[in-house]
Amino acid sequence: MEFTLANSKTFPGFEHHWWLYVPAQYQGKRRISLMVFQDGQNYVSSSGEWRVPIVLDNLIAKKELPLMAAVFINPGVRHSMASDGSSVQVESNRSLEYDTLSPAYATFLVDEILPEVRKHVRITDDPSGRGIAGRSSGGICAFTVAWQRPDQFRRVLTFNGSFVDIRGGHVYPDLVRQSERKLLRVFLQDGIRDVVGEYASLSWPEGNKAMAAALSQKGYEHQFVLGEGTHSAKHGASIFPDAMRWLWRGHPR
Repeated sequence: MEFTLANSKTFPGFEHHWWLYVPAQYQGKRRISLMVFQDGQNYVSSSGEWRVPIVLDNLIAKKELPLMAAVFINPGVRHSMASDGSSVQVESNRSLEYDTLSPAYATFLVDEILPEVRKHVRITDDPSGRGIAGRSSGGICAFTVAWQRPDQFRRVLTFNGSFVDIRGGHVYPDLVRQSERKLLRVFLQDGIRDVVGEYASLSWPEGNKAMAAALSQKGYEHQFVLGEGTHSAKHGASIFPDAMRWLWRGHPR
């Protein structure tokens, strides 16, 4: 199912396109778990690298995941009218939404997207039954949502997470160490040939290593997989099923 949120209250003037996956086994009798994916179009496609709906179908059928819905949401875009009267995209709000270390995007999800989701499927209110995922800036966004709102999301998948100084994301390792431990389970993936030195003096691999070290020091349940790859979805997509099994292990089926 495809939807459009025409004008966000949290990000005024920006339109968000999103998709909803509901498993075939869902009968509407009980609340089910939820995953949210940033840069949603990359994950929902049946011909892309991730093909998340197909993966979810298979894992749910094998009872390797709980019954769950999934939301795939694109970052906001602002349109204007061209001279011929057609609508033309002129601005993406991706970096502001994803890289900003504030509650704004979490508020957008909780107050604007989830109420729309509930019109179509009964989702759990238990934060341990909700996960959130993303790659690159979408990865740090996923962590920020759970960090800001552990009362809403407690399972996090990040691939090539941008824990660097784009909009201050390099502070997270120290912030994790200095803050009281939160009830989060976090999966991190990156490649040793990911981007180095584009922002400040911190590289993507070093940023992810620092995050993993901070999570370990504070006693978080986490896993860090460091591969040989670049700033690419190839490695993350290849281990996505295993990452989901780990993220949801122990959750009632």
